[in-house]
Amino acid sequence: MLDPQLLRQNTESVAAQLLHRGYTLDVEQFTSLESRRRELQSDVEALQAKRNTVSREIGAAKSRGEDPQSIMDSVADLGERIKAGQAELTEVQDALHAIQADIPNLAHESVPEGPDEEHNVEVRRWGTPREFDFEPRDHVDVGEALGMMDYEAAAKLSGARFVTMQDGIARLHRALAQFMLDLHVREHGYTETYVPFLVLPEILFGTGQLPKFDDDQFSTRDDPPYYLVPTAEVPLTNLVANSIVEADQLPMLRVAHTPCFRREAGSYGRDTRGMIRQHQFEKVELVHISHPDHSYEELERLTANAETVLQRLELPYRVITLCTGDMGFGAAKTYDIEVWVPSQKQYREISSCSNCEAFQARRMKARFRNPDTGRPEPLHTLNGSGVAVGRALVAILENCQNADGSVTVPEVLRPYMGGDIVISR
Repeated sequence: MLDPQLLRQNTESVAAQLLHRGYTLDVEQFTSLESRRRELQSDVEALQAKRNTVSREIGAAKSRGEDPQSIMDSVADLGERIKAGQAELTEVQDALHAIQADIPNLAHESVPEGPDEEHNVEVRRWGTPREFDFEPRDHVDVGEALGMMDYEAAAKLSGARFVTMQDGIARLHRALAQFMLDLHVREHGYTETYVPFLVLPEILFGTGQLPKFDDDQFSTRDDPPYYLVPTAEVPLTNLVANSIVEADQLPMLRVAHTPCFRREAGSYGRDTRGMIRQHQFEKVELVHISHPDHSYEELERLTANAETVLQRLELPYRVITLCTGDMGFGAAKTYDIEVWVPSQKQYREISSCSNCEAFQARRMKARFRNPDTGRPEPLHTLNGSGVAVGRALVAILENCQNADGSVTVPEVLRPYMGGDIVISR
């Protein structure tokens, strides 16, 4: 959520910046509601002050032995007027809150402008895509030929966009998650954290998935509903919700391995084949809780930590800076890490590393105590995949496949695979 003061005092300027995010703020509606809010707030406060004054006058009259009825008669409707004013004020405040909850974050000044992914900017590449001396197959064909991936069985259980895995590929999937957790905890200094996979609506509001992206969430029939986590970012970041963190505790680095659940409501038939875009997948998620002065240093650190995973797996990738029109709702700046997928002859996203600045913190009421002023202020939150387990599996099956249909296990994963070097039928 944007700083309310910034929005009130610089409405036109904010609206102009939001256009670069593809969002049109109804300035007339907002300023009209804001004007009415100030008016009602002033009126209610004046009526409350008058009630306090009259209460003192009534008390004084009684202490003098006088009948206060005439005073009481003069303000007989004061309580109803206050009640009506407060009701309208609440209505206007709720309307303003709904507008503010729908507004995306403002882009950092270093973010390239552009309406869509065509305007993203490549930052760097690592590794060289492999030259095959045979026609490489996609991960679906590799997995099915090994007898270790079954999409039809999953469809029988759950419908489209699911998979079952067996034997070596299932073990490889598990090994990837364990390797990532060990790397981030032992070498990068993260605290491993186990979190619930079901959360309350206000938790999704805190990180920006609700109310805007309700259609993409899976939820239970409870009242209120529980939501299945779309990413561990949601519970990890909300661990500091409604709290004040001391400055010397920052930065806080958390990592969690969870299943993730998404309806993929906006995918419109994209990536229906295989594991690139599924309703259920797993991620190792990284979250940084940062002092505002250092959050962009933390973004570089977070991105480097995610890149290390792919470097250790020896998978070619590139890093791009997303443009204003392609960033996520809560992000002020985002780096996407894209791994090379041979069957598609292109790089595909495997991690998205974002600095949300104070956007989520305001929604969550997450603050730190500024040692210079002693006052609580919004802290900064960052998140990134470190990395998506399923997409890393896709990249290994395709980049490490052999002509005989087997898959070579990356060296760094072999200790997690009982020393196996090759997965074969």
